Amino acid sequence: MNVDYVARRARIAPALGLTDEIFLVGAGDPLAKPEISDAMLPFIAHQEYYYLTGLADASGGIIAYDPASGWISFVPTVTETEQIWEGRQQLPGEPLAKFPAWLGARAGRRVVMLGAPVAGVRRDAARTAAVRAAYQHARRPKELAEINLMRRCASATAAGYAAIQSFLRPGVSERRLQIELEAEYFRHGAQVTGYDSIIGSGPNAAVFHGAPSARVAQAGEFILIDSGAQLDRYVIDVTRTYIAGEPSAFQRDLYQNVLNAELRAIDRCRPGAEWRDIHFGAAVDLIDGLITMGLMKGSATSLIEQEAHMLFFPHGIGHMLGLGVRDASGLEPGRTKDPRPCVASLRQDLILRAGYIVTIEPGLYFIPALLHDPVRREKYRDCVNWPLAEKCLGLGGVRLEDNLLITAAAPENLTAAIPKTLIPT
Repeated sequence: MNVDYVARRARIAPALGLTDEIFLVGAGDPLAKPEISDAMLPFIAHQEYYYLTGLADASGGIIAYDPASGWISFVPTVTETEQIWEGRQQLPGEPLAKFPAWLGARAGRRVVMLGAPVAGVRRDAARTAAVRAAYQHARRPKELAEINLMRRCASATAAGYAAIQSFLRPGVSERRLQIELEAEYFRHGAQVTGYDSIIGSGPNAAVFHGAPSARVAQAGEFILIDSGAQLDRYVIDVTRTYIAGEPSAFQRDLYQNVLNAELRAIDRCRPGAEWRDIHFGAAVDLIDGLITMGLMKGSATSLIEQEAHMLFFPHGIGHMLGLGVRDASGLEPGRTKDPRPCVASLRQDLILRAGYIVTIEPGLYFIPALLHDPVRREKYRDCVNWPLAEKCLGLGGVRLEDNLLITAAAPENLTAAIPKTLIPT
């Protein structure tokens, strides 16, 4: 990715709200593979460090800022052994060995520390929390280079989903789908997946972070796929749900309910929109659909106020996306957690602005741990058609997820090229 990191740091520095504090961001340290003394796990620099430097391999690196003297980067000295065995090259910057003296010359000043902890350095916890919030807020609007990179990620992801359509049939294993999907990502330039692919058939479609297994999809079962490609640390995070064979009328209605809620939520993603309102609106749409299907009883608003909706929709409507999943999520500056039902558990509570990239991912699930819980069954005994809910156990769930670039007008759906069809194409 072609980024001017000097210009980026110059833009970020005044947004941090520093006075006389020293600002440090650590890259992190490598970890050895268990029981293999001479092999390391692949190093991933902390995203708060990578954003300011673009240095992916600077294990142990530190980027520092003194408001009086500006930015300085400290990088480890690459050893001959590392050059021979790992092919590492010396990175630009000051030797890491000079960092203690640099910091010592600033003794007595408060330290704000983001990224990975720097050994032997104490941070001011309160100021660190405030500066992190400011840093996250400044990172939220994506630069053009970031947006273009995510478009490339979306293209590779779309190729993967297109490649598996002919495999989405009864008898296919979750693992086979993973192999075909991810191989196509790599053929289209992806370096790795953005996260561990989530692929579940039948009841496994209700496991939010389920790893693909050898389980074989049976006729009439949902197959949920949540996966995306990664390029230069930037990721796409998309979900589609399919049917193996022919769907029942109930499955069609459930899918259409989620699709309608997603389309309406996408349309609400405009500059100035409150994330909490987008989530609440999606919850109302989903629960209205379940009432129409005869699965829930009462009014959607009342059911949500009681948190009965969380029996079937127990997660947020989405999150920020970019340099990793949930990139720069959190609260609007100066905002505290909203304690109201339906929004208290959200990972982010902010106002959308042009340049933000977010996921929208409504879903409805039949999760035994929730539906078999005696406390919930008693609390919501009059809210749910329990005999029908019991029959739905084993269906798994439906989730649809797209990635949106917020613009001055309608949002741009970066993943629109991946069709949303219950029956595979």
